[in-house]
Amino acid sequence: MDVSAAERAVTARHLRRVWGLPGTVLGRSGWPASAGQRLHWHWNYWWQAHLLDTLVDAQLRSPSASRLALIRSFVRSVRLRNFGRWTNEYYDDIAWLGLALQRVQRLGIDVGPAVAAIDTQLLSGWTSAAGGGIWWRVGDEFKNAPANGPAAIFHARSGNLSRAREMTDWMTSTLVDPATGLVLDGIRTDTGELVKHIYTYCQGVYLGACLELSLVDDAARTVRAVASHCAPGGVIRGQGGGDGGLFAAILARYLALAARALPGPEASLARSLVLDSAEACWSGAAEGPVFSAFWDRPAPLLPLPEDAPERDMSVQVGGWMLLEAAATLSPDVAGPPVGG
Repeated sequence: MDVSAAERAVTARHLRRVWGLPGTVLGRSGWPASAGQRLHWHWNYWWQAHLLDTLVDAQLRSPSASRLALIRSFVRSVRLRNFGRWTNEYYDDIAWLGLALQRVQRLGIDVGPAVAAIDTQLLSGWTSAAGGGIWWRVGDEFKNAPANGPAAIFHARSGNLSRAREMTDWMTSTLVDPATGLVLDGIRTDTGELVKHIYTYCQGVYLGACLELSLVDDAARTVRAVASHCAPGGVIRGQGGGDGGLFAAILARYLALAARALPGPEASLARSLVLDSAEACWSGAAEGPVFSAFWDRPAPLLPLPEDAPERDMSVQVGGWMLLEAAATLSPDVAGPPVGG
């Protein structure tokens, strides 16, 4: 495995200027790119947040002045493409960007106004409907793990431990299935209906919130549930292209943190899930590397079919993100250091 090769491949295929403007850069949402994708016409706000987060992973792994400059340009370009704003109407989207920007801040880049704007909007989303939690989006009647999980992590890292704990406790009492330990998707506040879809990234963000708050038993239970229900053969289950292309990698990010933070056997279990998934992902990649949307099976041979989920930036960033997570657990994954 070579995470540096993954970085080079994904950035070479997807990073481009925004509207041809000098000093700008974002990820094209597809490769080979359609006309609309070349113009960044379709704005995959939260995909870009994860691309930024993975660039930060790479910078922490192998610091580079050129990558740091790229991250600065990327942050400016997010605001440009979002028409001068940092936020949108989706609380999960802005929580993801907030998490990435918090980590950008630790690189010495001033993003204080952006983090503050996101913090304000996330705090505004909390209501007592369905017992607490924030909405999925403004004006909706749905509260879910994809919004509350990353927001809880964001608040914990901001020092607002009381709100982070409220959110995590709400997820535990409302969305954790006592029979399996898995985190359900969400609840419709107007009807009280639990939406029982099981998504890998819901497990990841709940795990991440538990880790931030040192809720060791809840985190350990989640790792065991993931191993039992979400990783057949020890490889985290894929959920296709589109938004699903990022789901497994988000889980892998927080499993890697669990592997370094938890006591007991769950740490080893989390480590195995990440490293075995990374080995399968790398082994199944097509030349490039081009990662499969399903890490337990090979990617299609190039050129990619027009309907292949592997064309989606989400899938390719997900593969790279997985390898970055694995690199924090094993020096064999890191590859040679970058220059610059």
